[in-house]
Amino acid sequence: MLRSTAFRARWRVWWSAPSWRRSEPMTPEHLLREIEKKGLSPVYLFVGPEGYRRRACRAALLDRALPDSESRQEGVTVHDLDEVTLAEVLDDARSMSLFAADRVIFVQGAEGVLPRGDVKDAPGQDTLKDYCKDPTPGVTLVFDARRFDFDGEDKSKMERLLKFFAPVPVVVEFARLTPQDARVFAQNLALERGLRLGNAELDALVVATAADAARLANEIEKLSLHGGPITAKEIAALVPNSSETTIFALVNALATRNRPQSLELLDRLVRSGEYLPLALTFLGGIFRLALAAREQGLRSTQDVQSFFQRQGTPMWRARAEQIHAASQKFSREKLEEGIGLVFRADRDLKSSRADDRVVMEEFVLRLTR
Repeated sequence: MLRSTAFRARWRVWWSAPSWRRSEPMTPEHLLREIEKKGLSPVYLFVGPEGYRRRACRAALLDRALPDSESRQEGVTVHDLDEVTLAEVLDDARSMSLFAADRVIFVQGAEGVLPRGDVKDAPGQDTLKDYCKDPTPGVTLVFDARRFDFDGEDKSKMERLLKFFAPVPVVVEFARLTPQDARVFAQNLALERGLRLGNAELDALVVATAADAARLANEIEKLSLHGGPITAKEIAALVPNSSETTIFALVNALATRNRPQSLELLDRLVRSGEYLPLALTFLGGIFRLALAAREQGLRSTQDVQSFFQRQGTPMWRARAEQIHAASQKFSREKLEEGIGLVFRADRDLKSSRADDRVVMEEFVLRLTR
């Protein structure tokens, strides 16, 4: 079925509007809103390692472009740039299908466009630029790059990738969730499932799942079937490894300079699949807030909660208890040392390193000496 002249005219008017020609990357949430309000861009670049929100965005693209199962049978194509060239992908995008009025082409392994070894030039950018200037009506082309992260040893690779794909009008960043983003994500998902979770329960979930969106969604789905009130106790019982992987148990072990227990807890974090840079972020936050609590002479959990709330820092009772306990167990000098060691470990984690675990073990050894 060929596209009509009227369809082509409508498509060109829509694509000529400046709303989809963006200079800054957008978040997955922003993309979902844009698809609902404005429709589809002809070309996308998905970058970053996070998978749960990527799947939601792919589903939204398909629902908008190919709303029924019959159209998807003929309208979806998947390429891999580790197996085909960029020129072959763009040739396919320019070809007119007799069987599909609209098409969605997913291009996996978009990192494959980058040169390897000593080769400096990445061929094909001019061809990509020409296509983005005059894309094929009715075709949605999605380049997907999920191997590189946005910092650490991947940072320079990500910058090269984004430079190559600069002609693409819409770039969507699928970064790992920060602890705060993970709490908001979990809270919204819990509300959708009719599940009421307090701040302490949300905090326990984020720690137990290492702020991983897919794991959060899975555990919230299971908790919604529990059928009763959800407290931190239920989370400890129902969420795998939540009691073992808690960062606060590690804080307590570090406070008493219990090296064997600290290393055992770190081993549990590793074996349970925790993202160690995130664990370090939690530790650093506890040390900084505990130092501030000690400097202010805060003597109780209520003092801690009231003080930080006045400063505009989110502080619920369970977290205030943790901060107060850390401020009492660590001396000022030890907290300052801990903050310095967190900075050092964070730097090492973001540089070319042998292993995240080695960096964290060195952190534990230095803080418990």
